[in-house]
Amino acid sequence: MKALRNYLNKIKPSFEKDGKLHAFRSLFDGFETFLFVPNTTAKRGVHIHDAIDSKRIMSIVVIALMPALLFGMYNVGYQNAKASGIDSSFMEMFMFGFLAVMPKILVSYIVGLGIEFAWAQWKGEEIQEGYLVSGILIPLIVPVNLPLWMLAIAVAFAVIIGKEIFGGTGMNIFNPALLARAFLFFAYPQKMTGDQAWIADSPIFSLGGTKLDTFSGATPLANLSDYSFSMDAVYGLIPGSIGETSVIAIAIGAVILLCTGIASWKTMLSVFAGGILTALLFNVLGLNPNDYPGASVEWYKHIALGGFCFGAVFMATDPVTSCRTECGKWIYGFLIGAVAIVVRVMNPGFPEGMMLAILLMNMFAPAIDYFVVDRNIKNRMKRGNS
Repeated sequence: MKALRNYLNKIKPSFEKDGKLHAFRSLFDGFETFLFVPNTTAKRGVHIHDAIDSKRIMSIVVIALMPALLFGMYNVGYQNAKASGIDSSFMEMFMFGFLAVMPKILVSYIVGLGIEFAWAQWKGEEIQEGYLVSGILIPLIVPVNLPLWMLAIAVAFAVIIGKEIFGGTGMNIFNPALLARAFLFFAYPQKMTGDQAWIADSPIFSLGGTKLDTFSGATPLANLSDYSFSMDAVYGLIPGSIGETSVIAIAIGAVILLCTGIASWKTMLSVFAGGILTALLFNVLGLNPNDYPGASVEWYKHIALGGFCFGAVFMATDPVTSCRTECGKWIYGFLIGAVAIVVRVMNPGFPEGMMLAILLMNMFAPAIDYFVVDRNIKNRMKRGNS
C-alpha cells in the first residue's frame, strides 16, 4: 500500500489546478479517497472526528449485501435448471447466475458512476460516495430478465432526478435504488411482472446444453393467498428479484449492519413489528376473501415473501432518507411495515407494497423528525417553567 500511496502522490500534481489532467481532478480525487482516508483536516472551528468516514460506511453496506448477491446468483441458475427440468451441479448453476447478473451490476455502476463523475467535474466538487451502495442495490431489486438498456435508463433517472437535483448524497429525499425500481415498474410494467421476468435464459450459455423456451416462473408473492409455505421461502429457492429471495442471506447482512452500528436496530425492528401487527389485524377483521385474498394470509408469509425483509434491512435503514431522531425511528419503521401490508392486502393487483411504503415514508421522514424535536422542546420548556 505504501508503494501505491507514493505513486498517487507522484501523479497527483497533474490533476490539480493548472495541471495537464486538471479536467479529471474529480475522478482522481474519487479513486484516491476510496483507497485512502483523506489526510486533510478542518482549519477552524470545533470539530468531532469519527474513526470512520462515509466511504467506509458504504463499503460495509456493500459487504453486508454480499450474501444476498452471491445467493441470488446461485438462485438464478437454480431456477433456470428447475424450469428446464435438468440436473446441474452447484458450480454450474452459480456460474450461470454469475454471468446473468454481472452485466446488470456493470451497467449499474458504469452508468451511475459515469453520471456522478461528470456531475462532480461540471460543478467542480468532490465525487460523492453514495452510489457505491445504490450501484449494487439496484441490480438486486430488479428481475433477472430486465433488459440492460432499461436498467441504464432507470439508473440515470435515479441518479439525476432522485439525487443530484436535490444536491447529491445526503440531500436526497427518496432512496435512489427504490426510485429506480419505481421508475421501471411504472414505465415498463410488462418487464417487471409476469412469469418470464424472473427466470433467466442466458444468451451466453445454457445449463446442460438445454435452451429454455417456455416455463412458468411466477413468484409466490403473485399468488400469496394460495402459496403453500415451505422452507424454500426462507432459504430463497423461489423466483423473485435477484437479491430479495433468501431470508437467511438477508439476515446475515442484517447482523453485519447491526454489529458495526451502521444500521439502526430500532428502525429495522419496528418495520417487522408494523408488518406483523398489521397482518394479524387483517387476519381478525374477517374481510371478504374474494375481494381481499391477502387479508387471511399468515403474517410469516408476508414477512418471508417478496421484498419485505430486504426492504426492512437495507432500504428502510438508509441513514439519508430515514428518520434521524430516536423516537422518530420507531414511528418511521412501524409505518413502513404497516403500509406495506395494507398495500398488499387492499390492492391485490399490486402485491409488493414494500417499495411504495418506503418511498411514501421517505417523504414524511422530515415531518416526523420535526414533530418529535418540537415535542421534546416543548417538554423541556415545561420542565424549565415548573
